Amino acid sequence: MTTDTLPLTRHALGRSWRGVTGWSAGLVAASLLYLPIYPSMGATGELDAVISSLPPELVSAFGFDAISTGAGYAQSTLFGLIGFVLLTIAAVGWGAALIGGEEESGTLELTLAHGVTRTQVALEACLTLAVRLGLVCAVLFVAVLALNGPSQLGLTTEGAVAGTVALYLLVLLGGFAALTAGALTGSRSLSLAAGAGVAVLGYAFNALGNQAEATRWLKGLSPYDWAFGPAPLAAGVTQGLAGGLACIVGLCGLLVITSVLGMTRRDIGR
Repeated sequence: MTTDTLPLTRHALGRSWRGVTGWSAGLVAASLLYLPIYPSMGATGELDAVISSLPPELVSAFGFDAISTGAGYAQSTLFGLIGFVLLTIAAVGWGAALIGGEEESGTLELTLAHGVTRTQVALEACLTLAVRLGLVCAVLFVAVLALNGPSQLGLTTEGAVAGTVALYLLVLLGGFAALTAGALTGSRSLSLAAGAGVAVLGYAFNALGNQAEATRWLKGLSPYDWAFGPAPLAAGVTQGLAGGLACIVGLCGLLVITSVLGMTRRDIGR
């Protein structure tokens, strides 16, 4: 057994700095694209006019109800839409590559031949994914705070922290789903499907739950609603947000345990 501290995580992070930098730059670019145009639209009432012209069902489905406020605009455009999409792609891609992708390419067997346990591989893969996403979300947080004043969003630091943490845990759940599927099956394609499925179903359940009272119960099954339903950017840390994020953390923990069990209870390699 190697005596180095977290050797797999350190190695993986060292190899992925270009990817982390690229996704961070993409989130900064998205922030620069969307947030600075709020004063020219929100203050003049253009957003209200656009929203009022849309079908109410569409407005509810995409969460555009409060888009005329700074926090609502940042939530609807950046955190809840383009940021969520970009980070989900990154999380699912990284999660699928860490175990399933390495097993398909044959590098996982080589790693296990170097005196590391399967449990260590699974746990350090989860840690690697969490750190990568944490770094990208930290850059997003700094970008949003830097643009908060010039864009006249009126966000508080607490709200920005709450919104960023909610987004981080939400996309981490999809990434862990992909990683766990890889640990259970050794298949990168199944890992991608599992991670994308969690993200898409969560978003779809939230959208459908906003359509009518009869479908409202679907929101209770949506991690997307658990994270963004309490409007963290506007309200900051609330009891509802804490409860929703606790559910996401619980699911993430369950996926970590499942990934360890998946790695230790099957044959590795093809």
